[in-house]
Amino acid sequence: MPTASWNGAVIADAPDDQVQIVENNVYFPMSAVKQEYLQPSATETKCPWKGTANYFSLLVDGQTNRDAVWTYRAPFDAARQIAGHVAFWKGVTVQR
Repeated sequence: MPTASWNGAVIADAPDDQVQIVENNVYFPMSAVKQEYLQPSATETKCPWKGTANYFSLLVDGQTNRDAVWTYRAPFDAARQIAGHVAFWKGVTVQR
């Protein structure tokens, strides 16, 4: 089962058949993410084939990992399989 961990906490876990792999990133369904660790962020970036990425920061045991989580809320058709999913970076350990 794929998991995402940071600062000693499991942030997300989901069965293989619920995650999506795009550009070597594991996208977890938002329902598999422990919402108490997510903090909204105003950061946005643009991908020419996926669309606009929106970010969250992680807050775990008083430590913040700014913009370590991203999602495409309305991905372009080419990336529609990641709608409702999030991916991680910035030191978040993802194991498959």
